[in-house]
Amino acid sequence: MFDDLTKPLADRMRPKLLSDYIGQHHILSPGKPLYESILSGRLHSMIFWGPPGTGKTTLARLIAQHSEAEFIPISAVMSGVKEIRAAVSAAQKTEQVQQKRTVLFVDEVHRFNKSQQDAFLPHVEDGTLYFVGATTENPSFALNNALLSRARVYVLNALSPADLITVIDQTLIDDVKGLGALSIKMSAPIKQQFANSADGDARRLLNLLEIAAELTTAKGDTEITADCAREVLSGGQRRFDNQGEEFYNQISALHKSVRGSAPDAALYWLCRMMDGGCDLSYLARRIVRMASEDIGNADPRALQIAINAWEAQERLGSPEGELSIAQAVIYLASAPKSNAVYNAYNAAKIDAKQSGSLSVPVHLRNAPTKLMQDLDYGKLYRYPHDEPEAYAAGENYFPDQFPQNQYYHPVERGLEIKIKEKLQHLRNLDKSKTF
Repeated sequence: MFDDLTKPLADRMRPKLLSDYIGQHHILSPGKPLYESILSGRLHSMIFWGPPGTGKTTLARLIAQHSEAEFIPISAVMSGVKEIRAAVSAAQKTEQVQQKRTVLFVDEVHRFNKSQQDAFLPHVEDGTLYFVGATTENPSFALNNALLSRARVYVLNALSPADLITVIDQTLIDDVKGLGALSIKMSAPIKQQFANSADGDARRLLNLLEIAAELTTAKGDTEITADCAREVLSGGQRRFDNQGEEFYNQISALHKSVRGSAPDAALYWLCRMMDGGCDLSYLARRIVRMASEDIGNADPRALQIAINAWEAQERLGSPEGELSIAQAVIYLASAPKSNAVYNAYNAAKIDAKQSGSLSVPVHLRNAPTKLMQDLDYGKLYRYPHDEPEAYAAGENYFPDQFPQNQYYHPVERGLEIKIKEKLQHLRNLDKSKTF
């Protein structure tokens, strides 16, 4: 029977041996530094970075166990400097009385502020404890450099569907910690549904499996049916950490798919973000940005279509408005690409910032008052509409003594082909103009 019926299935099934640990083969295979370090009991401070349910806490426990070290867990969500000091004191006592090392495991370590993170440093330095932190956020942004320099970062990946099915199989046959005593059965297609729904998260998988087992046994059955699976798995969303690492990874993938003229991939990432509950207004704003940054004047309609999609989404709401955003994404991904406007804007912005407060040339100034007229404001201004081709050839519109830079370089794609031809024609007129 079960070790402890009061514990959730996910906790009961936590591996007690490294050989039972599932997944993370890229760091836990023979010959890999972390794997060999654990087996030999060689401790070092480390950070585990990965999505929920990938075994960060379990791995920390196994490291302490293989090293015959005391394991002290704290959570940054519930703890502060007081708890850190208490853990340090306990580690010092353990070293003095038992001659044992201590692994201090800090879950959600990114929740600690800089001063709280700094509190670990002297005790990591003098060997009082070995620090193991777990985070779902990018350590480069979430942790301070002093702590990062003293700990090695290991990236844990979401579990593959095959890994998750292995978790299911182990749970079904384990009659001590798992569901073996209940003789629960699942067909291969149902296992696959649970693995897909768990989305790489073993804890989530076991929670879903526990609910399904309870529903099945309550009905006097032993097999999790398709109806039961449908009931348990309905409404589940994909992993999507709003404003976190995964959020920015996915918006980056969407933007780069649009820029790379890959409409199918762009549509996939859009749907992934929508499925994860991303704010549609945020997506609409980013799509408008893409229209200017990566398409620009190669197809000016892209910007209007993006704005129209944003307006349609706001008017219709979800789910009706989502289709307009999808339409815009497909159009932008399929449109000719140009970053000429983006590059021109950035170059001009640098010059504007570095050139200081240069005066507007007198001939470009308005003269609404008599004093301004007496000062010759606008006197030498050439009105383009009175010139051939409505163009004042040779005229300078930059500040005096400022180079007539060319920021905008149209590309040989889309409408910018015509724009390039037109601008080159005007430059030829400038060169031919004699004064």
